[in-house]
Amino acid sequence: MNLPDIQIRKILYATDLSESAYHAFAYAVSLASRYGAELSMLPVIEDIPDFDTKVVGYISQQGWDAIKQKHEDEARTSLTGKLIQSRGPIEDLLGQLSHDARGNFPEQAFKTGEILVKRGNPVEQILAQVNEKDFDLIVLGTHGQGAFADAMLGSTARRVRRRCPKPVLVVRLPE
Repeated sequence: MNLPDIQIRKILYATDLSESAYHAFAYAVSLASRYGAELSMLPVIEDIPDFDTKVVGYISQQGWDAIKQKHEDEARTSLTGKLIQSRGPIEDLLGQLSHDARGNFPEQAFKTGEILVKRGNPVEQILAQVNEKDFDLIVLGTHGQGAFADAMLGSTARRVRRRCPKPVLVVRLPE
């Protein structure tokens, strides 16, 4: 039996900016380093169904759009570790991100890809980026709330794993 030659060139690290997602980042960096792969990051700001229409009853649509944009900017800021006032060239942003990550993992060498801040359903956004950008591997964390909660509520990691055409590494936070 001949084993296939596994080539991992592009890794997508999907994050909800939680502790478990941060733990998964170490795996993403390690794999990117080992395979010489490009590591892109995808934080998804989740929309709550019908929430927009309910909120607009209290404030204007323009005010609500400004609040949502502020939170999208905060997600981007959390990833870079500093507030970026101007929307400078993406190379500057990625350079800062690479520098920060390399400070946390000095023994790991990896290529930094894109930061893809998206809004919407996390599962749908992850799958859309996998299809659009042709990632070879997806890495994400899971909160590990137990079998009952996972079965009843469903988890982003479980749904991505089930629907994704590419390999998915789900990293559980150690207990």
